[in-house]
Amino acid sequence: MQNNNFSKSLIIAFLFLFTQAISAQTIKGKVVNADGEGAPYINVLEKGTTNGVSTDENGSFSITVKQLPSTLVFSSLGFKSVEKKISDTKFFTITLEEDNVALDEVVLVGSRNKNRTVADTPVAIDIIDISELVSAGPQVSINDILNYVAPSFTSTTQTISDGTDHIDPAALRGLGPDQVLVLVNGKRRHNTSLVNVNSTVGRGSVGTDMNAIPSFAIKKIELLKDGAAAQYGSDAIAGVINIVLKDNQGFSIQANANANVGSETNNQRGGIDGEGFQIDANYGIPLSDKGGFINFTGSLSTREPSSRAGYEGFSGDIFNGANSVEWVGFNSGKGSDITQYSFSDIQFFAQGVTHFDLSLKNDIQNATSMSQLQSLLGLDTTDAELEARNLTRSDFNMRVGQSQLRSGQFFANMELPINDNFEVYAFGGMSYRNGNAGGFYRTPNQSRNYTGLYRAGFLPEINSDVKDKSAAIGIRGKQGDWDVDFSNTWGENSFGYNISNTVNATMLSSSPLSADAGGYSFSQNTTNLDVSRFYEDTFKGLNVAFGAEYRLENYQIMQGQEESWATYDINGNIWNGDASLQVTDFFGNARAGGIQVFPGFRPENERNAYRNNYSAYVDLEADFTDKWLVSGALRYENYSDFGSTLNWKLATLYKLTDNVNVRAAASTGFRAPSLQQQNFNATSTNFINGIPNEVGTFSNDSRIAKLLGIPQLKQEESFSTSLGLTAKFPDANITLTVDGYFIAIEDRVVLTGNFSRPTQAGELQSLFDQANATQARFFSNAIDTETKGLDINVSHRTHVLGNVSLTTDLAFAYSQTKKVDDVHASQQLASQIDTYFGERDQYFLEFATPRVKGSLSHSLKGEKWSMFLRNSFFGSVFNPDGLHEEFGSKVITDLSFGINVTEDLTFTFGSSNIFDVYPDKTPNNSNENLTSNNQFIYPRVTSQFGINGRTAFARLNLKL
Repeated sequence: MQNNNFSKSLIIAFLFLFTQAISAQTIKGKVVNADGEGAPYINVLEKGTTNGVSTDENGSFSITVKQLPSTLVFSSLGFKSVEKKISDTKFFTITLEEDNVALDEVVLVGSRNKNRTVADTPVAIDIIDISELVSAGPQVSINDILNYVAPSFTSTTQTISDGTDHIDPAALRGLGPDQVLVLVNGKRRHNTSLVNVNSTVGRGSVGTDMNAIPSFAIKKIELLKDGAAAQYGSDAIAGVINIVLKDNQGFSIQANANANVGSETNNQRGGIDGEGFQIDANYGIPLSDKGGFINFTGSLSTREPSSRAGYEGFSGDIFNGANSVEWVGFNSGKGSDITQYSFSDIQFFAQGVTHFDLSLKNDIQNATSMSQLQSLLGLDTTDAELEARNLTRSDFNMRVGQSQLRSGQFFANMELPINDNFEVYAFGGMSYRNGNAGGFYRTPNQSRNYTGLYRAGFLPEINSDVKDKSAAIGIRGKQGDWDVDFSNTWGENSFGYNISNTVNATMLSSSPLSADAGGYSFSQNTTNLDVSRFYEDTFKGLNVAFGAEYRLENYQIMQGQEESWATYDINGNIWNGDASLQVTDFFGNARAGGIQVFPGFRPENERNAYRNNYSAYVDLEADFTDKWLVSGALRYENYSDFGSTLNWKLATLYKLTDNVNVRAAASTGFRAPSLQQQNFNATSTNFINGIPNEVGTFSNDSRIAKLLGIPQLKQEESFSTSLGLTAKFPDANITLTVDGYFIAIEDRVVLTGNFSRPTQAGELQSLFDQANATQARFFSNAIDTETKGLDINVSHRTHVLGNVSLTTDLAFAYSQTKKVDDVHASQQLASQIDTYFGERDQYFLEFATPRVKGSLSHSLKGEKWSMFLRNSFFGSVFNPDGLHEEFGSKVITDLSFGINVTEDLTFTFGSSNIFDVYPDKTPNNSNENLTSNNQFIYPRVTSQFGINGRTAFARLNLKL
């Protein structure tokens, strides 16, 4: 169905394109800086249109315009924008003067007026020069770069969190990952198929995997920090992230090597771990003498795991008396599964356990029943058994830290003028990521382990196969006095689970050691028509825009192989619930069914759900006077599964002086629960305070949800306001923006707490058992929230010591989200409100991410060298578990140096977190067990800046 829509859109686009056939006029020139040197990657835009190019690495450009005379606008980060009227096609040179970075940059989001800059937009917009940061800064992935340079953005690598170990959740302004809309070149980007269901920040949400796009393919990122659902559609409650791809020409290649080098790497032993290597290549070529380009980027990377568990090793119980008997039996050739021993075998081998005292041996020898032996052999023998087996507690550590990753990415961006009226454009790419992460260690004394295969227990591993594909094609240009843009964008993300070093304990020795646990995928196809016109003579300028969108979405869950999800009985058949047929361990405890660490998706979990959405909008923006701007937008949306909504936005800007603007905005928003939230259902093993729980996530239309009184899902609705100021101080070379905001969200979708399996027999208990679950949770519109905050950005550019330039940027963000009003629950749930949405859930929402973040960066550039220094402040967070301990604020310092070996070759080296700062350590309180027996030395479920410590890197960049 999606492919048919895509094909039809392609045919319509090209038929429309080839009806336009008139001659073009090409203008060529060069842009230089104040020193006469070619200025690369400067935006060259035909005023009042979307027709634009960028200068190449030498500052040269070629652009095709509809007619002469025409006005070209030259702009870029760090330069004053210049307009030049062109009357002929003679080659010319234009000089740009340096300026403060932020306020004169033309933006693609926040306004449909194509000449609008950051300074004169009525909402807060940050411009992040990604190409510069990829070259000079320590971070290489998009999420990591934004986490340090944009305080309003939050993303941190998670650990031992199933799929979330492999796709980092990202959020804006303290809201959820699914409440920010991501665009690429102004077009909607598809979400990931992953639902963050474990104890992580963004729990219950579905975000966008921006790391699927190679950072080397990106020119800049625009952060629109204001509600924008009326302009761009649902999900834009917190704002919009627009990724602008490179459009330059030439060839460049970059190689980056990094590793964690600190005092607490390798499970607190120091040294090096987490080694990474990445090689990127970018190649851009012109397509015709009329202009146009195609730009390719390829990226290959590897990342090794990091280890941050406790130095002393796992502090809990590991072995019991039965394991000790097994060890003697194994060394005597009997095998390592005590359940296969006879009564007399157990008595005999017990006499060979050297650390059993004489009294215990006599009691075992004199026992007359298996229940007596079970009672006698339940004692903890960990320390003595470790010595007997020549093992240490560190051998049972989990892999706490970043997961191992192998990644390959390819992206392309293309524009091709057909004539002086229209151009066709396309972009897209593919990404493959293979991840490997560990789960909780299954110790020998647990019924989850089967000692017949793993005598010392095992550390199960999740191997992920994450595939991401996208393609967009469109045609845009002038039809009379109107700008027209017709496009189709398709994207798909899939996630497959392959579990290794594992066991289905109910299968005993016949269990596979690895299994395909199934997976899920999400695809989205979006067709857009956008039309706009700028009336130069109406008021002081009037921009009229309108358009429509049709979107089709599909979410699928694919079952795993039977051994990955099934619980078998003692006869090798799938267990029917008869307790007398359960497979048990030596002590009579039922063995867990399904493959360990991530039980596979069952046949009843399978889904193939579709929905569609269509919308229409109108957007007006008027400069009533030279000083007063007013804009407004109205958008109608209709979802096939949630009905319709009408959203609006009103914004204004007033120029107090030539250099000071005041701006304000108010808007409503809407977010329909994602297909993933409506349809995801599975059973997985969750460890809370070190205790394993088989937790089933059930859809809201399930029978179990009805019996518990869980309401049906409905849409989120929001209202937001903002008030801000922008200012330039030309004499001091300083720019300033200050913006305060308020966001209220009604019926916010969250993941509930865990409902326990009922103790009384009945339909509800049976449904729990059928899903192999001891607890159940659901998505629900449980709460209302309010978020308030403040964003401050200050930029300064100057020259020191002659030709040495200094750029300083200060960014600060404060964001506070709180639950307000009562929890929304049915009468049936009145007695279980704390389970439905309790204290732990509220701490995840309000305190698990920093409320305060800041960044102060300095970039010093000489003729043949550069230096980059940044201090990032991460405010305190509170643990959702236990006694809600506070983990204090920290400052992370990044430092790097660049040397221009030749004009085309640059060597950069340095460090992220040069002072090897870590979060506060988790209190090792036995009553809380927040460390899970000395494993999570640093907080596991909160998000500040990660737990890797110091990272050193070296980078080579070659331009040809």
